[in-house]
Amino acid sequence: MATIEEVARAAGVSTATVSRALRQQPGVSERTRQRVRTVAEEMNYSISRSASGLATGRTRRVGVLVPFVSRWFFGQVLAGAEEVLRSAGYDLMLYVVGDEEGRERFFRELPLRRSVDAVLVLTLSLSTEESDRLRELDVPLGFVGGRMDGFNSVWIDDHGGGMLAVRHLLNQGHTDIAMIHGGAPDALNLPAPHERCTAFRDAMAEHEIPVRESWLGTGDFSVSGGRRAMNRILADELRPTAVFAMSDEMAFGAMHALRNHKIHVPGEIAIVGFDGHEMSECSGLSTVVQPVRQEGGTAAKLLLEQLEQGSTETRDVVLPTELVVRSSTTGDDSM
Repeated sequence: MATIEEVARAAGVSTATVSRALRQQPGVSERTRQRVRTVAEEMNYSISRSASGLATGRTRRVGVLVPFVSRWFFGQVLAGAEEVLRSAGYDLMLYVVGDEEGRERFFRELPLRRSVDAVLVLTLSLSTEESDRLRELDVPLGFVGGRMDGFNSVWIDDHGGGMLAVRHLLNQGHTDIAMIHGGAPDALNLPAPHERCTAFRDAMAEHEIPVRESWLGTGDFSVSGGRRAMNRILADELRPTAVFAMSDEMAFGAMHALRNHKIHVPGEIAIVGFDGHEMSECSGLSTVVQPVRQEGGTAAKLLLEQLEQGSTETRDVVLPTELVVRSSTTGDDSM
């Protein structure tokens, strides 16, 4: 690859002009800028990220705070954000703060200080102290999974989505409905599980149906957790006729447990999930679909707008959900 000096000689300008032209900095006429770009392309020259960072004070990195990396939802959000950021020349620095000790240490030490140009937080409900610590970084801040003051926020209506799921079961004639929720991770104060749990109770209350506490299973948002939760619910003296699983992964585990018990889905127990996992279609799972990758991509675009425009204005974006009905609740192509 050519050097900046070779590009400057070929374009008939100084190396400083080449640098300013390729970085979109002022002080270069549009005609000269185009000539430099053309020569640089012909000579296969591009400014290195490290050199560009030194010149602009940018690190070209975005820090991402996430409670887990092993759950499908977080992987999809990260993929959506990474696609947008990488295309703009930014790398991701991942910080997993899923346990209480690690979270406290992160906000105490703030290891991303002076290491990133922006911060994206995935679903963690931040305390006032934690959000203030991030604001001290004086960089654009983004949040996926709820609304945070001073952050670019992208979220879905988790309560409304939960109501869609439970009302669907109620409309199918079910009154004995169980719920598989996140359990232990809920202690991290994640907003989505709280909203979906509240939606379940609100939908049941609409129909004046009491919630049977022994039918509330803990599934830690995993397939294995969903299977264990379903087994515990089945151990109760009474059996539900339907289940609302707070995530598709937990729903898959519950369906596996039902198959092991030779319980017909949906003839004996119907089940509905939440997320829109790519496996939900082939498994026949009715689910509330959310645009997970789009959530990450949208949050990344909002951060880029602030970075490139130097704006301090933040935006809120609410993305839609949709109930997709399949055989796990209707009996078509039943399992």
